[in-house]
Amino acid sequence: MITWILLAVVAAVVIWLIYTYNRFVTLTNRTEEAWSDIDVQMKRRYDLIPNLVETVKGYATHEAGTLQKVTEARTKAMGAQTVAEHAEAENMLTGALKSLFAVSEAYPDLKANSNFVELQRELSDTENKIQAARRFYNSVVQELQNALEMFPSNFVGNMFGFKTREFFHLEEGEAAARQPVKVQF
Repeated sequence: MITWILLAVVAAVVIWLIYTYNRFVTLTNRTEEAWSDIDVQMKRRYDLIPNLVETVKGYATHEAGTLQKVTEARTKAMGAQTVAEHAEAENMLTGALKSLFAVSEAYPDLKANSNFVELQRELSDTENKIQAARRFYNSVVQELQNALEMFPSNFVGNMFGFKTREFFHLEEGEAAARQPVKVQF
């Protein structure tokens, strides 16, 4: 009788270990999938920016400094490797785009250009998708972090070397960067 009870306890512990391990694998994979969603939207954003810059360039030839800042910010964002580097680069890119749209206010013909209006719409749509992807990524990272810190699953997580991920957020103290890029005139 005692043997059966011990076997049942051991079986329950093994089943719990398997379940907990598989949960960590699932959370890790969901985190990677969520980051991939962000990456896809950021690449879409990066692809839209050269077209936007070229459209503005035709109307605002003496605003080369602003156009250069947008191009440099895009290049830095595309080269970012870590979540923190991406966050910093995205903050810079958002600021540069705000400057670009502020410059475009001085050119009524540009604001009426159908190509420019379509690029604005696509960029706005992409910004919304990036924001949604960031929320999803951060919620999955939070779930993984909770599992890694809560008792008793933290033992399994530490035993198998699961690690939490960085949250993808805008820098603290940059209130202007927290505002969405305004692409409507």
